[in-house]
Amino acid sequence: MHLRAKKKLSKNISLYEPIGTDREGNEIQLFDIIESNIDSAYDEVMLKENIKILYSKMESVLSKRERLVLKMRYGLYNEEEYTQREIAKILGISRSYVSRIEKSAIEKLRPFF
Repeated sequence: MHLRAKKKLSKNISLYEPIGTDREGNEIQLFDIIESNIDSAYDEVMLKENIKILYSKMESVLSKRERLVLKMRYGLYNEEEYTQREIAKILGISRSYVSRIEKSAIEKLRPFF
């Protein structure tokens, strides 16, 4: 029975098991050479947190027109993205005015990030 139990565990490998040495004679462990996605997980969490902050600040800081322009321009709230020219045509204003509204809204939100 002991041999059968050992056979099941024989395929397990420790991340801290030495697998060789480097040029200076230091031991290299499996953990040292495996690529980690810890940074990307952190970035993903921070992105989700920033999106929550963005949506809450958009509602409290921006005017209705500024929210509409940003929502259409960047596809927020899972909407379709539009160019400034398309937004201008939909809202019946000039493209340069869309640009000014967009810039003003972004400047209002900048201090929160």
